[in-house]
Amino acid sequence: MIGDSERAARATLTRIAEPGDAELLELVQRDGPEQVLDDVRHDHIATSRSARWRVRLDRSDPQTDLDSAASVGARLVCPGDDEWPEQLGGLEGSDVRSHDGRGGVPVGLWVRGRRRLDELCHTSVAIVGSRSATPYGTTVGGDLAYGLALEGVTVISGGAYGIDAAAHRGALAAESATVGVLACGVDIGYPRGHVALLSRIADEGLLVSELPPGCAPSRLRFLTRNRIIAVLSQGTLVVEAALRSGALNTAGWAEKMMRPVLAVPGPVTSPTSAGVHQLFRENRAELVTDAAEALAAVSPIGINLPPVKRGESRERDRLSEVPSQVLEAVPAVRPAAPEHIAALAGIPVDEVTRALDLLLLRGLVEHRESGWRLARSERCEEPAGGS
Repeated sequence: MIGDSERAARATLTRIAEPGDAELLELVQRDGPEQVLDDVRHDHIATSRSARWRVRLDRSDPQTDLDSAASVGARLVCPGDDEWPEQLGGLEGSDVRSHDGRGGVPVGLWVRGRRRLDELCHTSVAIVGSRSATPYGTTVGGDLAYGLALEGVTVISGGAYGIDAAAHRGALAAESATVGVLACGVDIGYPRGHVALLSRIADEGLLVSELPPGCAPSRLRFLTRNRIIAVLSQGTLVVEAALRSGALNTAGWAEKMMRPVLAVPGPVTSPTSAGVHQLFRENRAELVTDAAEALAAVSPIGINLPPVKRGESRERDRLSEVPSQVLEAVPAVRPAAPEHIAALAGIPVDEVTRALDLLLLRGLVEHRESGWRLARSERCEEPAGGS
């Protein structure tokens, strides 16, 4: 647990700098938050950004922000706190940056809710996708979240309309905690249509943000926020994404950190799945169709392997060689004598007779006065090798 002065310094830094300000975050990593704040205050930092930081410094009050957070059941979780997730270290390094240089380990995370952040993120999967989701997408996204939650996996998403909402609701339907990572303050009900959903997430899981209370969202804040969704999760699962979707941005952050990227295919005619299909074409995502496959993809090798999927087993699939050959020779409509069937199958009549008795017991053939034919249930079956 860190001291009050360091927490106050980190609270101030979340107020004066934009999330993902790599220049400031590198200074904090090198010199510590209190020293960096003192250097900003006394203009001891030779960088063009320091003037921007000082503009906000005069209007910052860390205690007010900490009190505002506490009033909604929130707190500032910092490096050194017991609940600081170790996986946030995945954001270290100059190679984990956006095209404009944003990134880095946050100076702290504002967290609203009673649960511990490190415990909820220990086994977790991010589910992200289009805000303009189709009924197909919301159904699949909700089902995946529900299935993962039943397996004890925390679902992490961004609290937005569409796939995000479906993912959060799917997890909540399984009576599981879920984590919403926001591009605004954790006290801000955004989007407005999700005030009730966000409140429920805070009650049963956590709301998380790099931004202090009262901060409004912006496009850049959404894009920078996506790296937090990716780093807190063991893998990122994309369900519906157009070619310029923010969900692809989240997948990109996961790739930079060498985390698994999973995706669900959609109709080839749907623009909201075009970005997903692009991930497949570029070999950047693993295709999954259910929660078991997603869980296996983010688990250590050999752990949580999904069951092998096979077509529905049929009675004829369990036949041995001779009865199977006889069944192939039995006519579908006009009954035939055992001798005729034996000639077609190339099997002696006595063996054919025994096989027909077995097939009759299995309900695969019928016996008429004029001979044998396929049972009604078998007449519409396609051959196993048919196209």
